[in-house]
Amino acid sequence: MQTLSNNLKNFKYSVLAVDPEIGIINSLSLDLTKLGYNFVGVTNPVDALNELKSQHFDILLLNSIMTPLNGDRVISEFRKINKDIYVLLLVERSSLTPPLQTLKKLDIQGFCQKSGKLDQIILLIESAAKSISQMREIQKVNKKLLSTYNRLEKAYLESIQIIRYTVEAKDTYTRGHSDRVSLYSVLIGKRLGLSKEELRKLKLGGLFHDVGKIGIPDSILRKKTKLTNSQYNQIKSHPIIGAQILSAASIFKDIIPIVKYHHEKFNGTGYPEGLKGEEIPYLARITAIADSFDAMNSKRVYRNSLSIADIIREFEKNKGIQFDSKIVDVFLEILRKDYNSILKIEEKYK
Repeated sequence: MQTLSNNLKNFKYSVLAVDPEIGIINSLSLDLTKLGYNFVGVTNPVDALNELKSQHFDILLLNSIMTPLNGDRVISEFRKINKDIYVLLLVERSSLTPPLQTLKKLDIQGFCQKSGKLDQIILLIESAAKSISQMREIQKVNKKLLSTYNRLEKAYLESIQIIRYTVEAKDTYTRGHSDRVSLYSVLIGKRLGLSKEELRKLKLGGLFHDVGKIGIPDSILRKKTKLTNSQYNQIKSHPIIGAQILSAASIFKDIIPIVKYHHEKFNGTGYPEGLKGEEIPYLARITAIADSFDAMNSKRVYRNSLSIADIIREFEKNKGIQFDSKIVDVFLEILRKDYNSILKIEEKYK
């Protein structure tokens, strides 16, 4: 192997050149070193791969025809080690230039024809360096923006958590309700074989499904007697209020359908929009079952909690009417065969 290298620490950009002609390697080394680049040149693609494993390079200048590995194979191997390296192809003659489709497939950013003069190669490398500099600046700005965005998202999430706790503090009978609905929803989702991302949505959707009740007067939420039609209509507005609250931050965009539609009924008689059947978002249908179960399984100011037998009868009776039958069947199987998973949640939050 014939290699020419300099200390990486003293240079802003590093170039790895792979060409079978040592004369080209020597000339590039002289010119690029003068221009302030770190330069490593090798005449064998296998040696080039070893160089890349041992240190970082920004730019790869590669002859398209090499042995024992050809250009396509070398680039593929290089991408496995350094997926961000800027690739420039050196072709022996114009007729050997790869088609555009190949250049795109291999993510080759530039190419030029090999000649006795290095001016075109040097210009191509200088252009690559400028592109890398611009990409670094963009990445730096994006990192700052992301950091700021994440702080805002975190602050908003904390604010919504406070609202959620405030809602539950209004009524001691519903304390822990949202946490349990979240866990019941995830439990059902797991039995349905949902993805991790869908389970994440169920978890958040359960936690914040009732956040809109912050806009409902305490006198209505805590009322011990039957609600008037006007008061019930106010209660029915909480899904819309919740969706509006959450819409201010993109972190919640995926769970807004859960919050907005968890009171829809499978037969179309629910609220706020009277959606029917599969018009109701799937995750909202799951949350509706978890929400209803916790309501029936919890003591209220106007009644005691229902027995599991009564709860099962209610779900059986309302399959295809209030609830999605297929999801209900999965939940009933949990209640009948794996009630311990329900008890663990109850013990944690009651």
